[in-house]
Amino acid sequence: MSVPHRVRGVKVLKAVSSPIRLQILSLLFDRGPLSYTELMSSLKMNPSRDAGRFAYHLKFLLKADLIEADVEARKYCLTELGKMVLDVADRVEKRALKPKGMLVRASRLAVEEFDANKIASSLIREARMPADLAQKAAKEAEKRLLKARTKYLTAPLVREVVNAILIEKGLEEYRHKLTRLGLPVHEVTLLVEAKGKMSKRMGSVHETAGEAVLKEYMLLKVFPRDIADAYLSGSLHIRNLGSWILKPSEIVHDLRFFCQNGLSFERIDSLQPSCVPPQNFESALSTTFNVVLHSAKEVAETQTFEYFNVFLAPFAKAAETSKTKEALRSFILDISQHVDVSLNLELTVPDFMGNKPAIGASGKVAGVYGDFGEETQTLASLILDVLIEEGRTRPLLNPKVLVKLRPETFTDERAKALLLKAHRLASERSMVYLACLLEEDQKQSIFFTSGCRLGTDLTKDWEIDTLRTGCLGMVSVNLPRIAYETEMDKSKFLELLKERLEMATRALEIKYGALKQHGERLLPFLMQNVNGDRYLRLEGSSRLVNLIGLKETLETFCGKSSYHDEKALKLMEEISQVITDFLRKSSKRQGKRLLPAMLPDIEASERLARLDVDRYGFGKVKFSGTREKPYYSTISMLPIQGCQIPQEFLAIEQKQRDLRSGGSFAAIELGEAECKPDELMSLTKQIAGASGIEFFVYNRKLTYCANCKNSWFGLLPKCPSCGGVGTLRIYDRFALS
Repeated sequence: MSVPHRVRGVKVLKAVSSPIRLQILSLLFDRGPLSYTELMSSLKMNPSRDAGRFAYHLKFLLKADLIEADVEARKYCLTELGKMVLDVADRVEKRALKPKGMLVRASRLAVEEFDANKIASSLIREARMPADLAQKAAKEAEKRLLKARTKYLTAPLVREVVNAILIEKGLEEYRHKLTRLGLPVHEVTLLVEAKGKMSKRMGSVHETAGEAVLKEYMLLKVFPRDIADAYLSGSLHIRNLGSWILKPSEIVHDLRFFCQNGLSFERIDSLQPSCVPPQNFESALSTTFNVVLHSAKEVAETQTFEYFNVFLAPFAKAAETSKTKEALRSFILDISQHVDVSLNLELTVPDFMGNKPAIGASGKVAGVYGDFGEETQTLASLILDVLIEEGRTRPLLNPKVLVKLRPETFTDERAKALLLKAHRLASERSMVYLACLLEEDQKQSIFFTSGCRLGTDLTKDWEIDTLRTGCLGMVSVNLPRIAYETEMDKSKFLELLKERLEMATRALEIKYGALKQHGERLLPFLMQNVNGDRYLRLEGSSRLVNLIGLKETLETFCGKSSYHDEKALKLMEEISQVITDFLRKSSKRQGKRLLPAMLPDIEASERLARLDVDRYGFGKVKFSGTREKPYYSTISMLPIQGCQIPQEFLAIEQKQRDLRSGGSFAAIELGEAECKPDELMSLTKQIAGASGIEFFVYNRKLTYCANCKNSWFGLLPKCPSCGGVGTLRIYDRFALS
């Protein structure tokens, strides 16, 4: 090295030999160009007392060419040499503090040496931070970790330090993007212990933990801040939040598609064999079971098989009844252990299906469905028989069975016998859902066992509008919260209601957009394409805005519910008008099914009520349930008086019909009294003729003893047969009701 270069090197080393001069370089690196006054202030120097000392250090740095003056801006900034020297100084300090290097337990389950450049790269990649800003934050994080002399360094700890630095520097926008998703160690420990006590398989721990992470992701990344805040505060509830942009909530299958085309798994896994169209009744059930299993990975809740016995009827034409029954028994028991499924039964072949080509063995047309009326009824009878036999000691809660009520149901003799058998199941085990389709505009509608309803309101074609589609998702609006926030000012209530409806529709649009964009990759089975025909009709799926706590809202405003007060009834009609008008206009503008609903959602009912109680107190909040477990109403609980439902209750159900175009759920609580099937059937005729209730269930609370295999009506503290207490299990369809 030549003497001039060595002299300059000595000058540079002298320049950084002073702690004050190093501080000046660090300040200019961290904060960018600074004025004379700003530098003195940052160094906490007194302008009158320390001016000479500060000027000396500044001049030393200028002569060493480590900083330079911007004359126009009247500020000092680092030169390239200054940045280089500062980097060397940092490395020297790092080596002095950690001679053996800091080791980090990285996210990819490996131990590696700490490198600040990886922090900068992460900030640039994940938070989209400018490179110079990222380098500064990384350097600061490195300094703090070195000084802390942490013995056990992990990737989450490094991220926490970086996030703290970003907050201190007012860079919250970048911190938000850098947030790590996951559960604290303590919560995971509690989760594992809880699942262990519940004797659940370990897979449920994975599912719960994974869902918790995805919920955080949805709130931090997917939803705009106003929707996320509305969810967290309790103004809205988003059902199936963890899988919001990954899966539709519910779907309606069309068995004819698979009976005609078989099962093609090539798009899912090229190594899996495909299955030809079924040849007989047993193989048709096997095909159905495979459809259920593969769809279960791509659906958040229940899968519905509409016209189940009608579409299988051609395969039962020549089948032996005893073998058909046992095949159905095996199918039902297999379903009960694996997947949430609804089997929707027809007691006669609907007239609009009579002339439709019937798909039979090998995917070939075997006449029309009107030719298979006897087989349709035989299958319905066998399914009900299996449920009765398998539910002798306790109810078989899955698969769920929905029975359709049509005008011919009450005139056809065999259909009436089947309906009586269904009511035996309802009276003894509360296992049957009933859908009223007696009016002309109802007959082509379908229902899910959740209460969700699909009609022919899109194309007027029942096949396109109701099959191979479903419920995209559901957002619940907390109506009582709006009343409390507006202090029962009706005009303000209606305006704020519109804002909440708008947020709910945006959340649903976000879900549709995500599934539309990524559906082929996320839903390979449901989005399969056969001869240009895609299976799932995503565009036809309904988007539901669920109304939570209407009853409590009316009580908050009027002191009484709509069942007992004209003022409350008038307010209910005004609320209904605002909701239906808003959603109708939004639906027309988007060209999609955007519908109001009043459907049971236990999690939403309890969560929203609890948040309101925490915020406003028990003295102000109107709620159902108890102080220990408050909840808001979502289900129409109808009382029985003398084997009849009071007319005023049925009249209110009729007035709320517009609020339930997307679905509703009425429950008739049977209590502990014995009810004969024919008595219940008479009550069903009354309900069906009232035109106010479209979907309902007879509900019983049952106590089952796992020791003696017996069950009783009502909630019992101990088994009447063996005296067991810890062996009792409670069956209650509505845990909060």
